Amino acid sequence: MRAMFQAALLVVLAALPARAEVDIQSVTSPGGLTAWLVEEPSIPFVALEIRFRGGASLDDPDKRGAINLMTGLLEEGAGDMDARAFSRAQEELATSLGFDVSRDEVSISARFLTENRDASMALLRAALKEPRFDPQAIERVRGQVLSIIESDKKDPNDIASATFGRIAYGDHPYAHPVNGTTESVMALTRDDLLAAHAATLARDRIYIGAVGDITPQELSSLIDDLLGDLPATGAPMPPRADVSIPPGVTVVDFPTPQSVALFGQKGIAQDDPDFFAALILNQVLGAGGFESRLMNEVREKRGLTYGVYSYLAARDLAEVYMGSVSSSNDRIAEAIAVIRAEWQKAATEGITEKEMQDAKTFITGAYPLRFDGNGTIANILVGMQMLGLPIDYIPTRNDKVEAVTLDQITRVAGELLEPENLHFVVVGQPEGLETTSN
Repeated sequence: MRAMFQAALLVVLAALPARAEVDIQSVTSPGGLTAWLVEEPSIPFVALEIRFRGGASLDDPDKRGAINLMTGLLEEGAGDMDARAFSRAQEELATSLGFDVSRDEVSISARFLTENRDASMALLRAALKEPRFDPQAIERVRGQVLSIIESDKKDPNDIASATFGRIAYGDHPYAHPVNGTTESVMALTRDDLLAAHAATLARDRIYIGAVGDITPQELSSLIDDLLGDLPATGAPMPPRADVSIPPGVTVVDFPTPQSVALFGQKGIAQDDPDFFAALILNQVLGAGGFESRLMNEVREKRGLTYGVYSYLAARDLAEVYMGSVSSSNDRIAEAIAVIRAEWQKAATEGITEKEMQDAKTFITGAYPLRFDGNGTIANILVGMQMLGLPIDYIPTRNDKVEAVTLDQITRVAGELLEPENLHFVVVGQPEGLETTSN
């Protein structure tokens, strides 16, 4: 009963109302660590987000999946606590600690009550600095990872994503699965996990965001105590990916009545002066749900799919412009033809004034709704730092959207959209389609 109450309390505290203004303070600790803080003393609760840049892209080429497995073991015991004792300590403190990894970052999330701040941070500090990597825990988490890998081999969406990654990124770490392969994960040793820990959790790649009942002075002391003893430097960052997506179609034979298609081309960086024009363009083309051109043409007019969408995918080391659609094997070729046609139409004609205004209304109206809780805001603070955005970005962001002109969007559509270079990876048994390039 106590655990249920504590969990419910954390949910309530995390789901604070959206804020009209976010007052961000930059805090630099005596040890030289920088954090962004939104101080909110009205409720005795703090959300802390920490990111280590690099993530699974830092895997040794011969040890794929080591960073993922290492991250999964951070909550499986630390110091003198085994996995069960570590979990029990979180419950007793009403503290939530989370550990995750992506291609670009290792993410650490902490949610704790003000009265339990010191004990909660001692628990997190032990997880970061003294992970046990017990043999039983390693085998348990290894088994979970292997199960995910096997499941991904049977999922058309995962197959399409892995295939597209190999086509787009070649030998770059982005082309390799975050989880590793069955063979690489099976071969990982405890020493490999210790090496992955040292390579990844280092002070030269830390980004920190905090929101809640904590002062700048208290946060400054906290982050030095928590992170100050980590290694000064980690593994070298990979180079930027040389994104080279050939035009054409790649068909992956898979026995299913419905084909899944993932399509894409080169994208645009978020710090590009034309990014907001591209954002509005994509809202009209494929991100606007039932109001988007792709949804209207592919689903509403022709009934070829339940859903189709596109998105700007900007990673740390590469930018791509992606989309996805699924349809029955006998109709996927038509769906792809319609998508190409809409890509071409937008490239040559741009969008209308009304489409632009409707897209701006949605994009600017949806933005304040992102700030709907301490944890969400802390995530945003970290993301802003990793993107190199200024501390006053939030109040000026919508002005940048509104400043985009129709002429700018028309120009960007012609420069960004490459209908002739779109590549479609189709997983299924599509009729009328075959591989045209590799």
